Amino acid sequence: MDPKTLSYHSDSQVEVKPAVPAGPEHTPRMEVLKGIAVSQGIVIGRIFVLDADARHIGRHHVHRDAVDTELSRLDLALRKSREELATVFKDAETVMGVDAAKVFLFHQGMLGDKSLIGPIRAMISSECVSAEHAVSRVLGEWSERFARMPDTAFRSKVNDLEDLQERILTHLTGERRCQLAQVPQGTVVIARDLTPTQAISFDRSRVLAFATDLGGKTSHTAIVARALGIPAVVGCQTLTRLAMDASSIIIDGDRGVVILEPNEETLDDYKAAIKKRQRARVTVGEDARLPAYTLDKVPVQVLGNIEFPQEIPSLLDEGGEGVGLYRTEFLYLASAKEPTEDDHFAAYERCVTLLDGKPLVIRTVDLGADKYTQERTEVPERNPFLGLRSIRYCLRSIPMFKTQLRAILRASALGPIKVMFPLITTTNELRHAKLIVHDVMEDLEEEGIPFDRNLKLGMMVEVPAAALMADTFAREVDFFSIGTNDLIQYTLAVDRTNERVAGMYNPLNPAVLRLVRDTIRAARRHEIDVSLCGEAGGDPEIALLLIGMGLRTLSVSAPAIAPLKRLIRGVSLTQCERLARKAFSFDSDVQVAAYLRDRARKIVPEAFDGRSVDDADPGSGRDPI
Repeated sequence: MDPKTLSYHSDSQVEVKPAVPAGPEHTPRMEVLKGIAVSQGIVIGRIFVLDADARHIGRHHVHRDAVDTELSRLDLALRKSREELATVFKDAETVMGVDAAKVFLFHQGMLGDKSLIGPIRAMISSECVSAEHAVSRVLGEWSERFARMPDTAFRSKVNDLEDLQERILTHLTGERRCQLAQVPQGTVVIARDLTPTQAISFDRSRVLAFATDLGGKTSHTAIVARALGIPAVVGCQTLTRLAMDASSIIIDGDRGVVILEPNEETLDDYKAAIKKRQRARVTVGEDARLPAYTLDKVPVQVLGNIEFPQEIPSLLDEGGEGVGLYRTEFLYLASAKEPTEDDHFAAYERCVTLLDGKPLVIRTVDLGADKYTQERTEVPERNPFLGLRSIRYCLRSIPMFKTQLRAILRASALGPIKVMFPLITTTNELRHAKLIVHDVMEDLEEEGIPFDRNLKLGMMVEVPAAALMADTFAREVDFFSIGTNDLIQYTLAVDRTNERVAGMYNPLNPAVLRLVRDTIRAARRHEIDVSLCGEAGGDPEIALLLIGMGLRTLSVSAPAIAPLKRLIRGVSLTQCERLARKAFSFDSDVQVAAYLRDRARKIVPEAFDGRSVDDADPGSGRDPI
């Protein structure tokens, strides 16, 4: 189904901000804003500012005899909302796939949540007010409460509550607010925040991308954007204050950068980068299936990272040799209820079928601080990123953990699967997790359910403690997967989603490089496989360094696979090793970066044509050009 057929689901009032006339006192000035990259792609377009202020519903009293009527009106609106969401889910499933579309099943679940709906009914009954006022007041207060919380797990649910509130009010008032269907072609939507319904309603022939002041990487709107392939940047804070309708904008969904009123030089650089991508896309079919061997015939395996099974076909088209990281959290985040064993199994079975014999590495649920667990505790953690998350949460939630492991093991009978545990910090954690796997194996064996008895178990190396103890851990597992995203964050004490310190988040910091190198060496000494699945592996310069450090498996996002394989085929191992030795002689990330940039462009200049947009770190305060 064409996404534009979903445009009628949009629920937001659109008000166009008047453009400020150009003149001597209003000369356009380029502004570069750093946000959070949630969906890849580079787009140049024209701004459409979506002013989605909440409806103003006054306090309207009703006679005591009319309370039952208001409760009946509420029940009817809830029923119509559930029916509408069922249609939205069905349409979204066609466009995005069943896993991503479960966002709208989550909304259906919220409609049945007594903690949300109960207070609405109670307010109508006790205060004798209209159903509209009760819905607006109760859900509005929940939204404000969540928005004030420091934990992103709660803040990411604000747009879900706003989406639900608008849908119910639409059915109560009979008034559906203005659509987004009539925006011109080449539009980039700018908003304070967007709901999942708004995102899926975009006419993809007209809307190229979007950016918001609020939002996070794990919000349901971000999930929808990635599933639809719409470039998106969120968390830009002051974007709507600075943006003007119809003015020029660049969305860099790779780097999390938004550029308002770009100057001619910046436009030319980004246009060159887009053309380079288009040329690469034309040629990708010609050589994507070729293996990645260096010039001196050393093989390097290039795998892909996924969040949904439906990403696998495009990953294979790009030349991916399998899945090196399947993030399974979205089975939980896209639904109002905990997924069943069959829900898990259906997703894993689909992956195995699509991969048709190629490897699949499943990471057990990496739930916790930033995503899920804080909503299920009476007292949220003060510092959840250092709290009960990932494997720690699983080991405190054994029934949930066993449910996932049973499904993985059942799916292992269908094709090659490996399992890895996230955020391992101690040998006790690892041994406990392995013991639970073996308990589940025994249960399945007693039930006569087939599974792979030689299932490979591995661990993520994503905290300094694991990297420093890599020799010990290597005796306990079948493989390592280095997760640079968290390893950098925990090594440097830098929150990678915090724009105030984003410039300090650097994979080329010598401390990070030494931890990665030592992990690779420990794996090779103990003859176990080692891969790297963080974002750093998709950067051509860093990839050359990693190969020179001894890494032979990289797992990256699908768009990075084909360029990475072409890069590998254009270099020799000798060149990469020489580059790595020199890089380790420097004591600052600035020196390492400058050296890599210079040498990489001399070794494989064709891999960096048009990459000027990536030369500067947008978080550093300099223009990313």
